[in-house]
Amino acid sequence: MDINFIGENLLPGQIGQFFVILSFGAALLSCIAYFFASKDPLDTAWKTIARGAFWINTISVITIGSILFYIIYNHLFEYHYAYAHSSKALPTHYIISSFWEGQEGSFWLWMFWQCVLSTILVATAKSWESPVMTFVMLCQTFLASMLIGVEVFGTRVGSSPFILLRDAMNWPILSDPNYLSMISDGRGLNPLLQNYWMVIHPPTLFLGFASMIVPFAFAGAGLWQRRYKEWISPGLPWALFAVMILGAGIIMGSFWAYEALNFGGFWAWDPVENVSIIPWFTLIAAVHVMIAYKNSGHAYFTATFLALISFVLVIYASYLTRSGILGETSVHSFTSLGMSGQLIIFNAIFFFVMVGLLVWRRKELPSTQKEEDIYSREFWLFIGALILTVACIQIIATTSIPVFNAIFGTKVAPPIDPIPHYNKWQGAFAVVVMLVTGFTQFLKYKRSDAKKFWTSLLLVLAITLVLSAGVVYVTKVYTNIMYILITFGAVFCILANGKILTDAFKGKWRLAGSAVSHIGFGLLLIGALVAAATSEVISQNSSGYIAVAGFDQVEKPGENLFLTEGEPVQMGDYRLTYIGDSVAMPNVFYKIKYENIDEETGKVKEEFVLTPFAQNNPQMGGLIGTPSTKHYVTHDIYTLITAAASDSHNNDPKASDSEKSGFEDYDEPATYEVNLGDTLRYRNGFFIVENINRDAKIENIPKGEDDIVFGLKIRVVAADGKEFQAEPLFLIKDGNVFDFHKDVEEQGLRFRFSNIKPQADKLELMVYQKPLPEKKWVVFKAIKFPYINFFWCGTIVMTIGFLMAIYRRWKDNRPRTAA
Repeated sequence: MDINFIGENLLPGQIGQFFVILSFGAALLSCIAYFFASKDPLDTAWKTIARGAFWINTISVITIGSILFYIIYNHLFEYHYAYAHSSKALPTHYIISSFWEGQEGSFWLWMFWQCVLSTILVATAKSWESPVMTFVMLCQTFLASMLIGVEVFGTRVGSSPFILLRDAMNWPILSDPNYLSMISDGRGLNPLLQNYWMVIHPPTLFLGFASMIVPFAFAGAGLWQRRYKEWISPGLPWALFAVMILGAGIIMGSFWAYEALNFGGFWAWDPVENVSIIPWFTLIAAVHVMIAYKNSGHAYFTATFLALISFVLVIYASYLTRSGILGETSVHSFTSLGMSGQLIIFNAIFFFVMVGLLVWRRKELPSTQKEEDIYSREFWLFIGALILTVACIQIIATTSIPVFNAIFGTKVAPPIDPIPHYNKWQGAFAVVVMLVTGFTQFLKYKRSDAKKFWTSLLLVLAITLVLSAGVVYVTKVYTNIMYILITFGAVFCILANGKILTDAFKGKWRLAGSAVSHIGFGLLLIGALVAAATSEVISQNSSGYIAVAGFDQVEKPGENLFLTEGEPVQMGDYRLTYIGDSVAMPNVFYKIKYENIDEETGKVKEEFVLTPFAQNNPQMGGLIGTPSTKHYVTHDIYTLITAAASDSHNNDPKASDSEKSGFEDYDEPATYEVNLGDTLRYRNGFFIVENINRDAKIENIPKGEDDIVFGLKIRVVAADGKEFQAEPLFLIKDGNVFDFHKDVEEQGLRFRFSNIKPQADKLELMVYQKPLPEKKWVVFKAIKFPYINFFWCGTIVMTIGFLMAIYRRWKDNRPRTAA
């Protein structure tokens, strides 16, 4: 029997689901048509069909996104996606963020960016369009299948963003025709994701993932069409673009982690962080080997393989983060939506396409019989790419431990503390990569003059030794030999590429882009090293004790300070005062004033207020803090709330008046036997028992003939001179005794006229006082990050270098017109 559900708006979902199916069918048709168009370039019919299907797919993807945003923005909670990821309290920019918080939204984002990139390819790829777009649309077909959400032979394919809440959840209330009236709001956005980085980081990262298909497509098309050497030139700018965008997305994640998350740093070697950096490393390696092949004809297989495997690793990354297999090792992987099988097939298809093409054309691949000279740039570019690849293998092996356990039934435990584990390995790789990046700049392609090479190299090494010693001394990283080596390698890389950059100012601009990007990476590495190695907790607690129950189980008390509102505490050079807070539901912003005091004069040299915020979120284990940071040229001061008074704010608007006015809000009462005229004190003044009102009445209780009602008139005088009147009542009705209290809210007083004792000629008066308000308090941690700006500056410089390199490669590919 059909149930007529009241208030449901089903039309948007029905239209959206239609376009989901259409996008899948159009992507599949476009892929097939481009395949046949590639086999016979002279037959334009297939190409026309392919382009038409591509445009249908693009329009469908845009329509899907528009309808999904409409559902979220208008709070149509009959749809599971809107209910699970948004709420009415979210501002517009966080509603946009909630769009791609879930897997369905993030897959749509990936599809959208592939549509944008494909539009550029259709317009510019020319003879490469059909074979390249075959691979792109194959990928688009798999992505579209992730959103279908239909059952085929009992197996669900994908997860639709338009599934209804009552179909997705097995709640008893959802069988009620009027269930929507019982759902006042959605779950909202994860508290840690309520940050402006959530608006810009995922789109950038997914643009990076989407752009990785293009180098794969050019490399695959080159093998398929036997255009082995030709694909390098058009593929190289796309590879550089993908490296730049994915790198920017990864660094944005570092910014986000540093500014908004609470683990006190910019990289935690979390598995989800790892799976994004792995394909970035391999594509960087691919770019360098592609350049080497373009200039020398060496290492064609390596260039092609790395371009292909980079996208395969992107799909593998999607499997790791979206299958739920990293649920126990990562703090921010997706939960499984039952698409593990699809993701495995997606990965397997592209892996076998890669292997199949390489094996199929293995006998025809370009090669050179002449061995690479050790004094040639291409040789060391190959070595550098090999080192990056080995570094990736180490990261993949450790990150994939849950996968190995699932496949082979083993119980290998991942590293207990991943940061030192990865740093030990990746630090060594970083040293070698920096050294190779540096001295390769002194080499030429094919053959270099050994004497000139060693003369230039030794001079720069000598300068590097002096500067590195200075950097090590100033930054105080001399406690660890690995830190010293990484510093030396990074400084050497910067100086060696600086020499190339000086040549650029003389008019040799062709290599400027690579030099700038290498300098940026060197600066980034120094910033990351120094900030991580020399960061220090400055909120030192000499007592080693924090008077908060269970605090020592989640934090180190010796690294945290307890602040009571309005009471200054000295912390090194700073005097700190917790000056209050403000509430922007569901977050509380805690205002902590820093004052730098001159020891001689006692005057305040500097003053600023940091406002870290936090919220109590039981679903995420308690207090979730977001830091606030003071930026200086040479360092940052990073402040994070680690505990706060749980009752400092009454954030529950649903509390009833009876709950707020019950006797539980008062201290134990004081009971007095008084006479008229007696004066008694309370903490903020005194009160006088003035008289008895024998004509008192009780509202809503009729007085019978034998009933007796007395009121006790009390005058309250506060310390500031203000006066208040109170008249508690005493009732004898039908032989039973009752009393009715009277409050003086302004003074936190409650009076009860509880008894009359005629034998003692006394009146019994009970006086309740509200407890003194407990002062608000917070516990916080402050960390100093020296020279962190090298990290951010290096990121900007590296991105500028990539832009310069992309422009150069794009300019090289432009057809030259005859003069």
